[in-house]
Amino acid sequence: MKTERQKMAAGEWYTCLDDELEALRVTARSAVHQHNTLPPEERGPIGPKLAALIKSGNAIIEAPFHCAYGINIHLGDQVFLNAGCTILDTATVTIGDQCQLGPNVQIYCAEHHQDPVKRNVEGLEVAYPVTLGNRVWIGGGAILLAGVTIGDGAVVGAGSVVTKDVAPGAVVVGNPARVIQRRG
Repeated sequence: MKTERQKMAAGEWYTCLDDELEALRVTARSAVHQHNTLPPEERGPIGPKLAALIKSGNAIIEAPFHCAYGINIHLGDQVFLNAGCTILDTATVTIGDQCQLGPNVQIYCAEHHQDPVKRNVEGLEVAYPVTLGNRVWIGGGAILLAGVTIGDGAVVGAGSVVTKDVAPGAVVVGNPARVIQRRG
């Protein structure tokens, strides 16, 4: 029988009300707290505890930052996450090389069950990965929902809500985000 963590990783319905998952979230909260409270000259590009969780090249994460687990985040080379970014990494979040995320960008991998008892009492959710290609720009306050892929060189305008995949080189804006131009 699969554990809730194994179900989460497999993209199956799982309960987030699980001791193993809670222990992982506690570890992440401690790492995030250290990252957010260390003086910048002591923190460096990523706080030590957070750097131990997140797989990254030479990324920079500005404080404050929040993540659910950290262990599901993969940052490429020369990635920059501006202040206020939130990554709820219940599934894998891959951010390619030379991506830049503006302030208060939010990435959500989980979808909660629509049945209120299954959602609130049983804690059922399902998680889908979010992937950003290389050289992607995500404007401040944008929200990327579960399961989306943003292609290489794409731009997501500030405040946009991305509900579907974005093609390489596309510029999208709005809620829901829609293509306004393609760069050639």
